Amino acid sequence: FFQYASVEKDGEVFMTPSDFIRSYLLMLPNENYNKTTVNLLASVADYTGDGLISWPEFQAFEAVLNLPDSLYHVAFQMFDINCNGKIAFDEVKSIFSKTNCHQHIPFNWDCDFIKLHFGSTKENTLNYFEFTQFLQDLQVEHALQAFKRFDTNGKGFIKALAFRDIMETIRPHLLTEPVKEKLVAVVSGSGQQSVSFTYFQAINSLLKNMELVKKIYETVAGKGQNKPVTKEEFLLGAQRVSRLTPLEVDVLFQLSDLCGGKGHITTKTIDMIAPLEEGSMPYSIATQQQVEGRPIFLAIMESAYRFVLGMVAGGIGATAVYPIDLVKTRLQNQRSTGSYVGELMYRNSLDCFFKVLRHEGFQGLYRGLIPQLVGVGPEKAIKLTMNDYVRDQVRRDGKVPLWGQLLAGGCGIRACLLRDIPFSAIYFPAYSNIKEALASEDGHVSPWKVLLAGTLAGAPAASLTTPADVVKTRLQVKTRTGQTGYKGLIDCFKKVYAEEGFAAFWKGAPARVFRSSPQFGITLLTYELLQRFFDKDFGGSKPIGSTHKPKYIHVSDLPPISPDHVGGFRLAAATFAGVERKFGLVLPRFEPAP
Repeated sequence: FFQYASVEKDGEVFMTPSDFIRSYLLMLPNENYNKTTVNLLASVADYTGDGLISWPEFQAFEAVLNLPDSLYHVAFQMFDINCNGKIAFDEVKSIFSKTNCHQHIPFNWDCDFIKLHFGSTKENTLNYFEFTQFLQDLQVEHALQAFKRFDTNGKGFIKALAFRDIMETIRPHLLTEPVKEKLVAVVSGSGQQSVSFTYFQAINSLLKNMELVKKIYETVAGKGQNKPVTKEEFLLGAQRVSRLTPLEVDVLFQLSDLCGGKGHITTKTIDMIAPLEEGSMPYSIATQQQVEGRPIFLAIMESAYRFVLGMVAGGIGATAVYPIDLVKTRLQNQRSTGSYVGELMYRNSLDCFFKVLRHEGFQGLYRGLIPQLVGVGPEKAIKLTMNDYVRDQVRRDGKVPLWGQLLAGGCGIRACLLRDIPFSAIYFPAYSNIKEALASEDGHVSPWKVLLAGTLAGAPAASLTTPADVVKTRLQVKTRTGQTGYKGLIDCFKKVYAEEGFAAFWKGAPARVFRSSPQFGITLLTYELLQRFFDKDFGGSKPIGSTHKPKYIHVSDLPPISPDHVGGFRLAAATFAGVERKFGLVLPRFEPAP
C-alpha cells in the first residue's frame, strides 16, 4: 500500500483512484484511459467517498474480495455512491447510464419493473440482498425492452441480426465463442428468417440453465461417461427434471449439431455451448501464467529432475537398438577405395547383421555397449532437458512457435555439432507436432501414440543427416595402413566425394533410419512414461499429451499478475472483469475523441 500511495494528508498517506486502479491493480494501462471509469472503479474501495483510499479502506476491500459473493459486493459498492449502505434509484440510473450496454441499447427508466422495485415515486431504496436480486432481474428486463424496441411492427418477431445484437450487448455472459458464432445460423437452421419472442425466451432460458443440461446428460449417459446421447434419450431424462421444455431441448440439439454433434450431444458439444463459470479462464492461458510466475529455483530443480530421467530413458533406448547401430557403424566405416583385400566383407545391412551373428555370436551384436551407454545417457539427457527448457522459455499463450521449436531442438548439443544440431532441429519439432496431432479431444496422448510419434519423427531427421554422420564416423575411426587419412571436416568431405562419389555419403542410411527411429521412439516413450509415473510438479509445463486437460481453470489457482497482489487482491482484476461480464457493467475504457 505505502509503495503505491502518492498522496500525504494530515500525516497519513492515501492512494488516488489512478494509484489504485492503474498503478497497483494494473488495469486500464493506456495513456488515453477514461478518468471517469477509473474514479468509478476505485470508488468500490473508497468507503468515505472522499476520492482517496486510506490504509484501513484498502484492508477492508481486501476482505471483501475474499467473500464468496464478492462479485455482488463489489457491484453494490460501485452503485452505493452516497456510501450509506443503500441503493437509490438515482444511483442506479447514474451508474448504469454510463455503461456501454445502456449507451448502445438505452433502458426505459419509466417502466413498471423500476416502479415495482423503487415505488411509483422512485423513492424506495434497496439493501444489499434486495439489490442482488434487482441486478439479476435488470438484465432480463433490459433484454425484454430491447426485444420490444426491435419489434417495430408489434408482431412478436425481430430480425436475426437484431437478436444477435441483443445477446452480445445485454447477455454476453451467456455466450461462448462457438455459440456467438452460431446465433444467426441456429435461427436459419430452424427455417426462420426472424426470431419469435417464444424462441428468444427459450434460448435465454436454455443458456441460463446449462448446468441443469449437464446434470441431465450425466443421468442419461452415466457419470463420468462421454457417450453420445440422442434427442429422444435426452428428452426422456429431461421429463424427470421437468424444467427444460421440448423447445429448449430442440434449441440445444440445433446448437449441438452446428458444433459437430450430428444428432447427438456429448460432453464436448455441451462444453462448447455452456457459459464459462465466473472466475475461470481457458486452461492454455492459465497454465502459461503458472509457468511465468514460478521461482527460478523450481526451474533449476525441474531441469535436474528431467536430466536424470533423460539419462535413464537414453540408456534404455540405446540398448534396445544397439545391434542396428553396430551394423550402421561398420557399414559406414567400410571403404570402397584404398582398402586391402578382404575388407569389403559386408554387402548391405542384412548381410552385415547375419555375418556378425555367425562369426561373433549374439554378444557380438552388443560389443562396445558399455562405452556407448556412458556417452549416450548424458547426451540424450542433455538433448531432452535442453529441448524442454528452451520450449518453456519461448512458450507464448500455451503454444511454442515454429522458430522456438527449431531453436529448442538445436540446443541438444555435444561435440558432433555438424550432425546433432540439424538432427535435433528436425526431430524435436516433428515429434512435438506429430504428438499434438495424435492427441485425443482432451489433449491426452496414449503411450502407443507417443511411441509412434517418436518413431515417425526419427525417419526424416536420421535420413537427412546421414552425410554428416558418415563424416563423423570416418573422422572418429583410426585409419588403417593403405587407407585415406583425413585432416578435418572439409578435407573429409572432399576426399570421400572424390574417391567414392556422392553415394558414399548415404552409406548406412537405411540402418541409420531403422536405428534412430525406434531408438528415439523408445527413448521418448520411456522419458514421458517416467514423468507420468513419478508426476513431480515443479510448477512448469507438462509434456504435450501427458494429462487429460480440463477446459478451464479457476483464477484463484493461479499466481498473481503482480507479486504485490497479496491476499484478496490476487483476484481483484478478475473480480472487476466478472462484474463487467456477469452484470453487463462494461464501462468506457478510453476518453472520447475531442
